[in-house]
Amino acid sequence: MKGLKTVEKKQIALGVFLMGTGHHMASWRHPDVPADGFEDFNFYREVAEIAEKGKLDMIFLSDGLSFHRLSHPAELVRLDPLTLLPALAAVTKKIGLAATASTTYNEPFHLARKFASLDHISNGRSAWNVVTSYYEHEASNFSKKEHLAHDLRYERAGEFVEVVKGLWDSWEDGVLIRDKESGVYFNSDKLHSLNHEGKHFSVKGPLNASRSPQGHPVIVQAGSSEAGTTLAAQTADVIFTAQQTLEGAQQFYKKVKKKVIASGRKPDEVKIMPGVSPFIGRTEAEAKEKYEQLQDLIVSEIGLDFLSDYLGGMDFSNLSLDDQLPDEIPKTNGNQSRRKLIIELARRENLTIRELYKRIAGARGHFTIFGTPEQIADQLEAWIVAEGADGFNLMPQYLPGGLSEFVEQVIPILQQRGLFRKEYDYSTLRGHLGLLMPESKYSALKTR
Repeated sequence: MKGLKTVEKKQIALGVFLMGTGHHMASWRHPDVPADGFEDFNFYREVAEIAEKGKLDMIFLSDGLSFHRLSHPAELVRLDPLTLLPALAAVTKKIGLAATASTTYNEPFHLARKFASLDHISNGRSAWNVVTSYYEHEASNFSKKEHLAHDLRYERAGEFVEVVKGLWDSWEDGVLIRDKESGVYFNSDKLHSLNHEGKHFSVKGPLNASRSPQGHPVIVQAGSSEAGTTLAAQTADVIFTAQQTLEGAQQFYKKVKKKVIASGRKPDEVKIMPGVSPFIGRTEAEAKEKYEQLQDLIVSEIGLDFLSDYLGGMDFSNLSLDDQLPDEIPKTNGNQSRRKLIIELARRENLTIRELYKRIAGARGHFTIFGTPEQIADQLEAWIVAEGADGFNLMPQYLPGGLSEFVEQVIPILQQRGLFRKEYDYSTLRGHLGLLMPESKYSALKTR
């Protein structure tokens, strides 16, 4: 499988998804990991510098808006992404900076302003990961007893993104004159109020932040449900998805690209980047030993609760950990696509409850791969060749070591094969991803 020649000119997009000290729920117990890294800026700075050394496209930060004592440790205490990323912008130069922010528990004006500000601060490197909040207990922190229904959350999200993009278009290119001699600061003909009146939002505008270096910060959509992929096909630049098999990834890729075309866009305007969690060793056996080392550090109570949360609060008290999942699984108003993926994984591989929570303790349903650097590169390349992905969001099981290994051992192989850049060619995230800068809708109207 080495060096498949059919993709020499197609570049793999690579981001690194940061979740505390690593994606494995026991990562903080790893001997090479600082247990307090969740709240240490210098830890994140080191990780960002490693990622930029590897010429990765972006850093991608998860987020959550609630506390659960038996959650993934990275979700117990964490820094706010839109506070952390501006600080990382000051100590990096090229790498993109993506933050997760919920459309369910924010207002469009707030997020439009924050991401435009980050784009200015970083000189065009910001991205917004649009989520609708799937942890159901988040509602209680925002004066609500429960989430909006799943489809209604996505309906609200669609209008939310529409408003945000409209606010980003408030200022056309060239609106700011700043002529000291005449005293004219801006061209009023190129400044626009939005005057949006919709089902969920009423927003006048304009935004009090000018048009950003990328025109619009990059939009990332995480999720694989029908409602989520429909929204992503209409509005997103990047789709972050969980796929367990190449066949499933190919089906998802084909379905989403069709939706993108149906939305009046070109297929390459949306990059599909599944999550992938690599374990690298001098041999495949050594890579699996690293995996088992982390598996042995899982506290069973936390692993079981983690699984319960993904399955809508399922009660396991009357079941043995050596039983398989029962036929009836309670429905949830949370993450529909991830729940489906985990159930399918359990059924497909006949996993016991214990085996299942151990499987999702690391990558939470994302693709986990093992092998030598060459074998890891082979597997990534195979998905690109077979149109299962445009790139990947790397999910190191522990940090910073898991990312360092990938950058030092796998990146050079991808570069040798002509699949990944040796140097940054652009200064913006849109440039890294090969995405065009969107024109202001007001400028577009004038040219028609």
